[in-house]
Amino acid sequence: GEMRKIRAWTNFTYPGRAGKHSQFEWHWHHFNATDTNEFDKDMRAVYLFEGKSFNENVDKEKGNFDFLMGCDVDVDNPDVKEELIRWGKWYLDTTGVDGFRFDAVKHVSAEFFVEWLGRMREHAGRDIFAVGEYWTGVEESLKYFLNATDRNLKLFDAVLHFNFADASKAGNAYDLRKIFDRSLVQSNPEVAVTLVSNHDTQPLQALESTVEAWFTPLAYAVILLRRGGYPCIFHPDYYGAEYRGKGHDGNDCDIKIPSHKWLIDRFLDVRRRFAFGDEHDYFDDPNCIGWTRTGDKEHPGGIAVLLSNDAESKKPMKMGMPRVTYKDITEHIKETVTTNNDGWGEFRCAGRAESVWVPVQGPSA
Repeated sequence: GEMRKIRAWTNFTYPGRAGKHSQFEWHWHHFNATDTNEFDKDMRAVYLFEGKSFNENVDKEKGNFDFLMGCDVDVDNPDVKEELIRWGKWYLDTTGVDGFRFDAVKHVSAEFFVEWLGRMREHAGRDIFAVGEYWTGVEESLKYFLNATDRNLKLFDAVLHFNFADASKAGNAYDLRKIFDRSLVQSNPEVAVTLVSNHDTQPLQALESTVEAWFTPLAYAVILLRRGGYPCIFHPDYYGAEYRGKGHDGNDCDIKIPSHKWLIDRFLDVRRRFAFGDEHDYFDDPNCIGWTRTGDKEHPGGIAVLLSNDAESKKPMKMGMPRVTYKDITEHIKETVTTNNDGWGEFRCAGRAESVWVPVQGPSA
């Protein structure tokens, strides 16, 4: 549209701070745009400030997704850059954190993260873990951001989450052999932070995409017991949650997210003690998939994992050692399985559930 005069809230002086920690004050030229005009409160628009432009190295959804809400920070402004770097150093010095999570990175110029992280790592004198929340189901967008940031930070595997959500809703109509299709952990496991759900996907959120409760343990078996990715556990999945809010239809509704603490704790214990060595997939059935970890010298025996989204199933899988007896730590299957002289065993899985098999003891005589 045509240029127009607006009145917007873009001056932040922090009088309560009284100069402590930082004397920086924000003015209109520290921002690119805003969505508020006090002269015309009913006008729904994004106002790009004169002399400013949106960053091009952002997500291309809606043409250019630099602007999200409120006052859009101009990360190309040198004063803004130095202020954000100053705060980053303060957090490192004050808290000694080992890493950072960046929110909504699809709306920020990719180059900013490379420079900011470089300054943080230089200041700390050590590597700093960094993960970005780039929420999209488009695999190419995630890869674009990784390349644009020279893989300086990892990304949450949003595509894998969407696969989990789809699988949980489709039940036995979902082909489990496709659970990793288009996911970041499949193509770039070293930079993928895997997750089942988060605060944005839970019920009543704007980006709601629920993983149904029956499938949640299967999904955690995937992210916790495989080699690829850095797994991240969602607080309500572990402790449970209950809350009330407005549904998308405007009506009040009660939400209850069940706790999966008992199983997740067992998966974490298996991950620490047994999930080592080579990984072999048995993705030969649309309703029952499995994999094994062969173990290593310090962690012999390995594990076998089976997932079913239909009926009780069984599958022959080869382990790292012969004549080893295994038990299902989920307790869905009570009977043990002993591998034969070639290391093969026929492992079982309950219907619409997961089974995780670990050694009862070392090789039998």
